[in-house]
Amino acid sequence: MTKKERFSKILDYFSKKMPRAETELSYRTPYELIVAVILSAQCTDKRVNMTTPEFFKSFPTPEALAAATPEKVYPLIKSISYPNSKSKHLVAMAKMLVNDFGGVMPDNVESLMKLPGVGRKTANVMASVVYNLPALAVDTHVFRVSARLGLTTGAKNPLQTEKQLLKYIPEDKVAIAHHWLILHGRYVCTARNPKCPECELKQFCLYYSKVFREKVS
Repeated sequence: MTKKERFSKILDYFSKKMPRAETELSYRTPYELIVAVILSAQCTDKRVNMTTPEFFKSFPTPEALAAATPEKVYPLIKSISYPNSKSKHLVAMAKMLVNDFGGVMPDNVESLMKLPGVGRKTANVMASVVYNLPALAVDTHVFRVSARLGLTTGAKNPLQTEKQLLKYIPEDKVAIAHHWLILHGRYVCTARNPKCPECELKQFCLYYSKVFREKVS
């Protein structure tokens, strides 16, 4: 099977299995989404969704957050991983968003990455979810699943994974492909004890064929 054929079969499966796929983070506005995504780094979406309602009661707008201090933010996110650094990033992000962008979320990856606490992954999430742009965020799930399925080969970092995936994913499928791979990694192709026997992609999966051959031999 060529790589092009593998991509075609896997994307076709996801298109039929998950015609609608979206982030599991709860948000109502681009501002709320970027806060949630920053908080979600090395933290579960479930924990973030438990935390953000109270956070947004205190800081409902970027202007409100920009006027705060990390010390005021910290108590609201102390159950999140790395609350000290995230408190600082959130306030600094809000200040720049208000002062440099008029409180309007930038609509391109380069500008988004200027915001404190916003790396390439977060910027790609914002560009794809808010503006439906063909930006593909690579987190640990996407990195792992892409390699196991054989969609990427020898990628050593998220950027290499992103570039390899974008070569074969049609532009109109890039935004949703991000969610397909994340959800598959979160619930089926888990880091430990992946659910290979019940996975409907095993016939196309390099990881499964390798494990199967090793068990048989």
